Amino acid sequence: MWRILARAGRGKEKPIREQVSTSQVSTSHEKPSSGEAGSRAAAIGMYGVLLLAYSVNAADRQLFPLLAHDVRVQYGFSLSDTGLLTTIFTLGLAVAGLPTGFLLARFSRKTVLLFGIGIFSTGTALTVLARGFPDMLVYLAATGIGEAMQLTVMIAIAANYFVGYRAAAIGSMNVFFGLGAFSGPILGGLLLTSYRNWHAPMIAFGVFGFLMIAAIAASVRPWFSETHRAADARTDHLGAPTLLNRNTIILTVLSVIGGLVLFGFTGMYPTYLREGLHYTPKAAGFVASFYGAGALLSIGGGWLGDRFSPRAVLSAAFFCIAALGYLCFHGSGAVLPQAILACAYGAIGSGTMYVNLAAYHVKAVRSTLSSRASGMFVTSLYAAAAAAGYLMGGIASHAGWALAGELQISLLSAVAGCLALTLRPDQMSL
Repeated sequence: MWRILARAGRGKEKPIREQVSTSQVSTSHEKPSSGEAGSRAAAIGMYGVLLLAYSVNAADRQLFPLLAHDVRVQYGFSLSDTGLLTTIFTLGLAVAGLPTGFLLARFSRKTVLLFGIGIFSTGTALTVLARGFPDMLVYLAATGIGEAMQLTVMIAIAANYFVGYRAAAIGSMNVFFGLGAFSGPILGGLLLTSYRNWHAPMIAFGVFGFLMIAAIAASVRPWFSETHRAADARTDHLGAPTLLNRNTIILTVLSVIGGLVLFGFTGMYPTYLREGLHYTPKAAGFVASFYGAGALLSIGGGWLGDRFSPRAVLSAAFFCIAALGYLCFHGSGAVLPQAILACAYGAIGSGTMYVNLAAYHVKAVRSTLSSRASGMFVTSLYAAAAAAGYLMGGIASHAGWALAGELQISLLSAVAGCLALTLRPDQMSL
């Protein structure tokens, strides 16, 4: 992965020190030191710190669905209300996605990123103070606002620095998402078993976020985080000059469906394991972690997106998710088959579908609109995702888990697979 990103950082353009002038880093007065701005190793190292922070975010995101059963027992929430709590953070993501794109036009990416992680971590820790459903809903929604800021900045940096390898760079984000999503449920299950209280994991992960703020503040330099190399890249010839274009509209609809499909699964699958299949917390955490293990293949999913037609990549991904969604809720309830299915769902859903939806949103427009395009992706996908858990839980409580999987995952994915075939790759940037 690092070899691909190093080659992407080198590209075919001029050395970085010649491309990134002080005028391009208008949000900071700090000048790059001799050799610093030209060091690809330094850039890769700083990107690694950002990716590590993103893995903490991913671990935190997968944590609450694992704890949802215990929260439900303590507060007496219904299944649909519990489902809403597991995905309500995406409402914050949806609300903050586009505004973050505008914030990036006025403040440095690093500033927006640090502020976002702070909001996310604070919301996570405050959840343990909730007295009931309304204030817990607010705290969890606030985490999404912070995550939107972090995610939008990460996509903007990846799209602007790693010119020509945007999908692969965004795929590397999902590799670290996979690391966090794999370790989060396991660590959360261990903390829950050890302390027998869902508060301990939430507080611990809130603290982890603030540690990452300190690491980013100390290590990431503006010459990397504020780069605008994509704006000068000779290969960036195509792409629409406005967000109102055919591909962006289709990708937005696909992102809405993707939000319902991906977060209906990740939000309620652990609850299905614990209440539908009667798994212990440790066993449920073990199986749910394999979704993150599948997401570790994201760099490969991004590579596919850079090399093959958006029509083929997205349609194939959605059709595969339709089949996997059916199998997850109709197949064997044993641990090993469920772990294999969860891993495949993570590889295709998170590692291919999610990665390339994000990348194609950026490729659909000119590089000067990359921040707003990434904001459009975040808003469209997570606006739908906010209701995904509530919808999945509502269907499951009235008609059972099997029908919930058929309708919300399989049917919607099949529709999206057909819609993806109408994309126009010739109108996207190279």
